[in-house]
Amino acid sequence: MIKEKIVLTYGTFDMFHIGHLKLLERLSKLGDKLIVAVSTDEFNSIKGKKTIIPYDQRSAIVEAIKYVDMVIPENDWNQKIKDIKKYNVDIFSMGHDWEGKFDELNEYCEVIYLPRTEGISSTDLKDTLKKIESININDINKAFEILKRLKKDFE
Repeated sequence: MIKEKIVLTYGTFDMFHIGHLKLLERLSKLGDKLIVAVSTDEFNSIKGKKTIIPYDQRSAIVEAIKYVDMVIPENDWNQKIKDIKKYNVDIFSMGHDWEGKFDELNEYCEVIYLPRTEGISSTDLKDTLKKIESININDINKAFEILKRLKKDFE
């Protein structure tokens, strides 16, 4: 009997976007089974991250993706070796922005860093939302009033 090739990745998967989907698709093509560890809200707090979507919803979204075979919680930085052993993982993979950070896992399985999707990230989305949130509503209303006056000039 041929052993299935198991792939493992970790992530927060907040504000799920096309970059997440493409990454999961590429990860699934590396093996026969894809396990995704989704960072819990408590762990994100330890990392200094504030998520918009709560863990139970983020994990449900990831679990519903056809490329994903299993979702497990990520509770701390040190569980990776334990998970690799527990699930008989053949390939551990992360986005290239983590390149070199998990090379010590090569002792237990193959480590692969995949390129991220250009032009999209949860961090960029959150930064854009913060910028929009910081815009003064009175300034927006003034701008609309000016546009209305300009429109009248062209009528």
